[in-house]
Order: sequence, then C-alpha cells, then structure tokens
Amino acid sequence: MRTSLLGLVGAKTRAIALTASLAFALSTSAHAQKKYDTGATDTEIKIGQTVPFSGPASAYAGIGKTQAAYLRMINEKGGINGRKLNLIQYDDAYSPPKAVEQVRKLVEGDEVLFTFQIIGTPSNAAVQKYLNAKKVPQLLASTGASRFTDPQNFPWTIAYNPNYQSEGRIYAKYILANHPNAKIGILYQNDDLGRDYIAGLRSGLGAKADTMIVSEASYELSDPTVDSQIVKLKASGADLLYNASTPKFAAQAIKKLADLAWKPVHILDINASPVSATLKPAGLDISKDIISTNYGKDPADPQWKDDPGVKAYFEFMDKYYPEGDKLNTVNTYGYSTAELLVQILRQCGDDLTRENVMRQAANIKGFVPSLALPGLSINTSPTDFRINKQMQMMRFNGERWELFGPIIEDTGAAG
Repeated sequence: MRTSLLGLVGAKTRAIALTASLAFALSTSAHAQKKYDTGATDTEIKIGQTVPFSGPASAYAGIGKTQAAYLRMINEKGGINGRKLNLIQYDDAYSPPKAVEQVRKLVEGDEVLFTFQIIGTPSNAAVQKYLNAKKVPQLLASTGASRFTDPQNFPWTIAYNPNYQSEGRIYAKYILANHPNAKIGILYQNDDLGRDYIAGLRSGLGAKADTMIVSEASYELSDPTVDSQIVKLKASGADLLYNASTPKFAAQAIKKLADLAWKPVHILDINASPVSATLKPAGLDISKDIISTNYGKDPADPQWKDDPGVKAYFEFMDKYYPEGDKLNTVNTYGYSTAELLVQILRQCGDDLTRENVMRQAANIKGFVPSLALPGLSINTSPTDFRINKQMQMMRFNGERWELFGPIIEDTGAAG
C-alpha cells in the first residue's frame, strides 16, 4: 500500500511538473508569437493614408471617409485581436509633391506600421520608391497601374484595383467581338494610369491595334478642360471613344460629346464609372449607353435588393456614415477595401511586423468580399500581387449600370 501511495504521489508530482512545464512553454510560445514593428503594440495598430479631400480628384474623398467609418465600426466591436485601429489621414489634394510630404510625415513623424489605400496613380507613384526603400508596406494602393503589382521590383507595394492593363485587354476583347471595324480615338490622362490603359488595349487588339487606333489625345491634371482633346478626336473620324480618365475629366468629356452631337461607342474606364461622381455631374441623359466594367455589386441595382452583403452595407452606412451617399460606388469601394484590410490584419494574428503584413497580403486564398459579384474571389501569391483579376462588362441605361455578358478573367502576365 505504501509503495502504491508513493508511486501515486510521484505520478502526481510528475503530472503537476509536466502541466507546469507545458503551461510555461505555452505562455512562452504565446509571448514569443507577439511580434511588433513600429506602429503596432498590444493595444493599437497605426495606419497611414493620404486622400484627395480637395483638388481635381476630390470626387474620391468619400473613399477615405467610408474607410474611416468602417474602421470605427471594427473598433466598436473590439478591434482586431483586441487592438484598436488608428487610421491617420492627410489631404494630398491629388498632388504628388504633397503626397510625398504627407507620407514622409506618416512614416517618420506618426510612425505608422504601414500605409493603406493611398489614392490615385500619381500620388502612389511619387512615394513608391521611398516606401520600398524604407520597407514600409504600401498596402492596397488605390491604383491599377502595373508598376504597383510588381513584387520582383517593388516587394513592399501591392495595389487593390484591377490592373489597368488587364482592364484594357478586357475592353479589347469586347471591341474585337462587337466592333471589329471600329476606328478608335483615345482620351487619356498623361501618367501611368492613362499609359497603362493604352498598353492594355494595344496588347489586347494585337496586330489590329495600329489600324484600329486612329487618334490619341492626352490631358494633364492641371488642364482646365478636355474640350480641345474631344474636338481633335472627333475630327479624326473615330467612331469609338476609349476614355482612360478620372471623374472630373470624364464628366467634361461626356458633356463635350453632347455639345458636338458626337455619338461614338463610348468605353469609360472603371475609375471614372461612379454614377454620383461622373455621370450625374455630366448629365444622366447624355451618359446613356456608355460601357464600362465592374467587379463589385452596384447598390443602385435592384437585383441586389435582398443580397445579404448589400443589406449589411446599407446598415453600416446608416449607422456609421449617414451623411454619405449609399448609392455612390465610391463608397462601396471604400467599404470593400476596408473589409479586405481587416481580413489581412486578422491573418497577421499577433505577428504585426511589416514583413508579415506583406506576407499575408500576398497569401490571400479564396476570400469572397461581401460586395463582390457572384463567382468572384480574391487570390494572391508571392509572385502574383493582382488582387482583382476578374470583371464583368456593364452598360449605363440612363439611371444605373446594367451588367451583361460573362465574368471575364484576364490571363495576362502578373504585373
């Protein structure tokens, strides 16, 4: 009996010791798993952003306002793994020099963990080399220029928008199938945005590009209007207008087309497709039949009235951003980008290093955003930083966009 009691005591002692050592190992492991870079702590994640709250692209200001509201909602629900999201926003007025100044302030002054959704190709281009040299993630950049999905040369930059060259190739497929004899006139913003749209179109048209494209006209962000460019394109004999611009200039182009009574097939890039930002200012009646593309649900489209994702979006807007226009796709864009940011941060767990933020952004697998068109999902890899590679064509009916045709995936080169 004595032996068995001693044996039992010994076994209990060993069990207690084993339990204690396991607990210590687990606590040490848990402690070891918490990794932070500048901008992250046990209680906070600092995120930096510049937004064109003023200037020629101020139509995009709603993106930043919606994102700030979304992160407020997340914070009210406890944050991410117990950490509150601190979004620091500055106005860059869509001016590259201002963007450089503000991003330096975010990184060196505010000491953010990463930048999120810097808006516009010019601003992102101005800070890309700086952020990569500093090894600060340029996360979900609001641009589709191909240089922002180039992990080999810019491993700290990943863009959210569909690659402009991909979008251009999709328009080329549509043109070749439906308007094979078109004479194409191109209006484009004279920067990476415009040039990438042309490169994609030419790539998609292939050998027919040189004969189909009859005229090109560029504009600068500082130009007061694009009236003279539209006059030039009409005079070229073009019967299809490929419009690679942003809302302010796209609205001017639509008005000038009406003034000239010129009615070409009008293809408008996705950046300029928001009804509230472009088509309403131009005039809904004269915007009828414009063609574009999309990858998200339009809240104005009655087919989504019972969609759970759209319902949740409306509830969010009512509670957190009631002054915002619920039907403006600028705001659904802000909502979707913030949703993806939260997904990436959740994937990071307690490893909130800049390196891990980029690792998680480059390893998104089968994520289905709540406002994505049916059949679309987000997949990235360390060699393919393109987040949105699938789109569907749409046509404006005078009131709203109507989707048509199948989901099209660009199979062109990653980046």
